[in-house]
Amino acid sequence: MARCSLEGGCPSDYVALSIAILSFIALLTKWAQPYLIHKIPRSKGSSFWLVAIQVIASFNLILSIVMALNFFKFRRRHWWRSCYLWAVWVEGPLGFGLLLSCRILQAFQLYYIFVKRRMPPVRSYIFLPLIMLPWIAGAAFMHLEKPLNYHCHMGAKWVIPVLCLHAMYVAALVGFTRAVHHIEFRFHELKDLWRGILVSTSSIGMWVIAFILNEIHEDIAWLQVASRFMLLFMTSILALAFFSVSISQPLVSLMSLRKKDHQSCEAMGHALGLPDSGLLSRSENVRVIDPNEPLDKLLLDRRFRQSFMEFADSCLAGESVHFYEEVLQLEKISGNDPVRRIYMARHIIEKYIVAGATMEVNISHRCRQEILTTSDLAQPNLFKNAVNELLQLIRMNLAKDYWSSTFFLKLKEETRKRADGFEQEQFNGWNFSPRLSSVHCADDPFHEEHSPRGSGCKNHDLERK
Repeated sequence: MARCSLEGGCPSDYVALSIAILSFIALLTKWAQPYLIHKIPRSKGSSFWLVAIQVIASFNLILSIVMALNFFKFRRRHWWRSCYLWAVWVEGPLGFGLLLSCRILQAFQLYYIFVKRRMPPVRSYIFLPLIMLPWIAGAAFMHLEKPLNYHCHMGAKWVIPVLCLHAMYVAALVGFTRAVHHIEFRFHELKDLWRGILVSTSSIGMWVIAFILNEIHEDIAWLQVASRFMLLFMTSILALAFFSVSISQPLVSLMSLRKKDHQSCEAMGHALGLPDSGLLSRSENVRVIDPNEPLDKLLLDRRFRQSFMEFADSCLAGESVHFYEEVLQLEKISGNDPVRRIYMARHIIEKYIVAGATMEVNISHRCRQEILTTSDLAQPNLFKNAVNELLQLIRMNLAKDYWSSTFFLKLKEETRKRADGFEQEQFNGWNFSPRLSSVHCADDPFHEEHSPRGSGCKNHDLERK
């Protein structure tokens, strides 16, 4: 044991290594499950990449401990086994430092969005490197001073500066968390923040104990092996516990938790419990569609909006109609409920407004900047100008072709059947005939897949303003 305690390769080392691999596989599965199993579209914003970076940072942290503490037995030392590569750079800035920096960035975003009620003034790809500068500076200083010995153990005088660096980041996370603790979050964001603080504090305490046992008492072989095992084991468990997706992607988190009924929350309106945000109901009133009515009034009818949306999707130009529908859902939220309004507004901005969004709509730069730089995300007229611009584009392009498309013809036929069924129901009262029942059980044409061919759709290439 005395030899493997220094050179690595003890049986306990491989047990700890197996636990670390299983923990990382579980973490990776939890992150990828909504995208691979539930087929959730991947967003292009920070809500996806911040979580991906946390997965990478967790891998770096576990791998750095494996390499720095000699869990593998190598016959000779290679340049890529340098203590300063793994114990200083990978474990510090690219491991634990990157994990805490991502969580601080997420807390910073929550603070600005829900307390300040505006989008963060600094983009994520700028803010994250800025808050990592102290970690990078500290790693560079240690690399120059060379405080580590052959076994990657530092001297006792370096413990306090290293712990102060860790504690400074935990304190920043605590500060942002206290600033948002009064917000009534709907997707457990506050719980995840406190869990991150608890896990970070536990990690620091564990590493202090490991330093005392592993680095000061280098002459005790069994203590070296036992402390090394506990260090990797606890790091693997804590990295898995630290990871969470709900703080930045509430819908993805719901998809991960729901197994059978995940489709009921695939839209933000469902997740927020908004009325009339689900599928069409067969008991809704039948309304005759008049093409001479203004388009904005026609779109208030859910059946017409669903038919028009499918037509627009077949023309590869459905973003505007989807955007309009989600704005209608936002308008159903009372002004006395600013938290839900902010949730919905942020969802719409990330999905339709920001540059490179998954369903970016074609609005003017001035209108886009008005939304992104708003001083109140809960204001009632946040998307009014954007809706007006998009309705004008729809009138000029899609609306003209819709009236001659098969989608409108099917809507007319469906409306006629429903109207006839309603009149027959009124005539017969409660005595429903088999024929009338078959009318009520007719297939809903809006759930069929339509190909663009033969739909009356022209290929409109809308030029961006």
